[in-house]
Amino acid sequence: MRLSDFSHIDESGRARMVDVSAKPETARTASAEGALVCKTSTLDAALAGTTPKGAVISTAELAGVMGAKRTSDLIPLCHPLPLSKIEVTIAPDHALPGFRVHALAKTTARTGVEMEALTAVSIACLTLFDMLKAVDKSMSITGVRVVSKTGGRSGDWSAEAR
Repeated sequence: MRLSDFSHIDESGRARMVDVSAKPETARTASAEGALVCKTSTLDAALAGTTPKGAVISTAELAGVMGAKRTSDLIPLCHPLPLSKIEVTIAPDHALPGFRVHALAKTTARTGVEMEALTAVSIACLTLFDMLKAVDKSMSITGVRVVSKTGGRSGDWSAEAR
């Protein structure tokens, strides 16, 4: 494989942002998911609002939205996008036990929003971890992945359709 075969590397091996200026702007969406696994007692305390840092779920949802908006600042060579929607939802799951995190990102742009959805989920999970680490040091973040995307040249995709 030659260096010029890589989209983010130029002919001399230097990192570069991909030129998407010739691509048409299209409506695009992406959804991602992940989970924070914790002790049952940690989940119960968070739901009861008795953890030291307060409103765990709403704070983590807001952090996920804020993180998605900063994706291009965090991921080298990622295009800044005009996001039209970021929605982060966190649901308790006693079967884990822990929290299921979902993000939906939307834009009309020349490139997709998968990274924004993944960043939203990751930051929300990290915020949950930060807010709960005083009561549970054994937590883990798991299963962060894109579950669907629409729009763009490659079309629609869903993890369930694999």
